[in-house]
Amino acid sequence: MVEACDFLVKALGPRRVDSPMAPLLAVRKQSIHNVDETDRVLFDDIASAAITRGVTASELPGFEPAGPRKKIDFDPSKTRAGIVTCGGLCPGFNDVIRALVLELSFRYGVKRIFGFRNGYQGFIARHGHPVMELTPDLVSHIHEDGGTLLGTSRGQQDSVEIVDCLEQLGISQLFVIGGDGTLRGALSISQEIASRGLKIAVVGIPKTIDNDIMYIDQSFGFQTAFSMATEAIRAAHAEADSSPNGVGLVKVMGRHSGFIACYASLAKSDANFVLIPEVSFRLDGPQGLLAAIEDRLKRRGHAVVVVAEGAGQSLLEQCPRTTDASGNARLGDIGLLLRQRICEHFAATGIDLNLKYIDPSDLIRSVPANPFDSVYCLRLAHIAVHATMSGWTEMVVGRWHGRFVHVPIPLAIQERNTVDPNGDLWMSVLESTGQPVSFA
Repeated sequence: MVEACDFLVKALGPRRVDSPMAPLLAVRKQSIHNVDETDRVLFDDIASAAITRGVTASELPGFEPAGPRKKIDFDPSKTRAGIVTCGGLCPGFNDVIRALVLELSFRYGVKRIFGFRNGYQGFIARHGHPVMELTPDLVSHIHEDGGTLLGTSRGQQDSVEIVDCLEQLGISQLFVIGGDGTLRGALSISQEIASRGLKIAVVGIPKTIDNDIMYIDQSFGFQTAFSMATEAIRAAHAEADSSPNGVGLVKVMGRHSGFIACYASLAKSDANFVLIPEVSFRLDGPQGLLAAIEDRLKRRGHAVVVVAEGAGQSLLEQCPRTTDASGNARLGDIGLLLRQRICEHFAATGIDLNLKYIDPSDLIRSVPANPFDSVYCLRLAHIAVHATMSGWTEMVVGRWHGRFVHVPIPLAIQERNTVDPNGDLWMSVLESTGQPVSFA
């Protein structure tokens, strides 16, 4: 169980500089839609959880509220900032870069902003990636495109060399845009900075289309990802419904967390079977998936199966396992296995089958952000700038129960956010699809 001490965010020093945001804050009135900087956003959102802790209201664990402060720690005229994007592509990268540059430049008056190319490699001299100087004019239209202006890569680099680079360029604020592995790298960088006694703020902005970062409501890119996945489900349903004994099989992203599969299936409501990493399943036997698909075809003449890439990995145990540059185990291809086994099953039973297989993964990753994610990216970038200017460090910005908050990086990477098989989201999937509670 998390405790109140887990929510403490590191500060680089006292805030003594008048903030350029002060005039805006001076006319702001208290309402239910903003949280004063002296308040907290409580972690527990149900009464029973709070009561179980057995502590007073002031002792309940809560997040530092995000937003601008009247006093800040950094003098903007003497501040240099750096931005890096890491990990796989994700809708919204460019939106975040643009919003960071515009907020730093126009709201705070920061004159020098550097972009590091191709992830953490951009800090390391031997990789030969030139540093970019980011200006409002350069980034003014990048949000219209997918991908990232700065490029990206997977894998960690030596934090000692990274901090050497930050020192050489005189950077006092580093914005790290990435997922779980990227945040672990940011923590290592922050720890190296602390060991040298330097005043450099490190703040993360949560990027992962899998939505698997813990203690935030949602990471940017997720809304766009599952919206795009719904189009694959629409196509699979059209193909299946237009052919005798038609089966549409769609594989979506989700290594450890099945959020894309769940939300896309609910948004389109055409899926009959949803398979996610959090819920194991069997293929064979009278209660297995293959028998369930056969029964569905006999009753309705078509079926749509949506599978997350990390589902059913126990069925692929004989596949050789290697790791990618980030140290993640390379998954066996559950989509291809399902296609093979479904075809074999119906060939053995003598039933004609029309199966169409769709894998939209790369399309989902590379598109521009949809309007919801564009707004979310901009707001995350704004609160990240407010946080760094105020001297907070070793934290990630996010939203908890609808409120923007500061989350300590050690807490954010403590565990992975996954679909709860006992939660209301999975219950909605079971209600929508009509599939059995388990394939055992």
